[in-house]
Amino acid sequence: MRGRNEPKVVRARELRGVENDAEERLWHELRGRRLNGHKFVRQLSIGPYFADFACRGANLVVEVDGSQHASRSSDRYRDETMNDNGWSVLRVWHADVLANLSSVLDTIVAALDGRLDRKMIGVDAKFLPAAALEQE
Repeated sequence: MRGRNEPKVVRARELRGVENDAEERLWHELRGRRLNGHKFVRQLSIGPYFADFACRGANLVVEVDGSQHASRSSDRYRDETMNDNGWSVLRVWHADVLANLSSVLDTIVAALDGRLDRKMIGVDAKFLPAAALEQE
């Protein structure tokens, strides 16, 4: 087992302390294996980034995005880094978590169960499987 990277551990703890209302609400549904028995963690370090939520068993990252992420090119590099490290990335909107939580949870379950298996970019979510960048 590798030793802990203390600076990253400290940063992850800081990020967990400043969750927004949507992240807090989603975490309530994901923690303690509440979503179909899948174990999620918060603020997992992947390369230089920290994933909002991650399920190690399914190599799935769930990012909760606000409107500032609508056209950020830096998110593309973040997604590519996570994909290159073997993680699929599901991005959902902050507003959808607050207004349509059950739909967001259904989408997460679809990704966990393998029903989302190819790149999808919609108005309410974006899914990039780990192999998506290789297919383009």
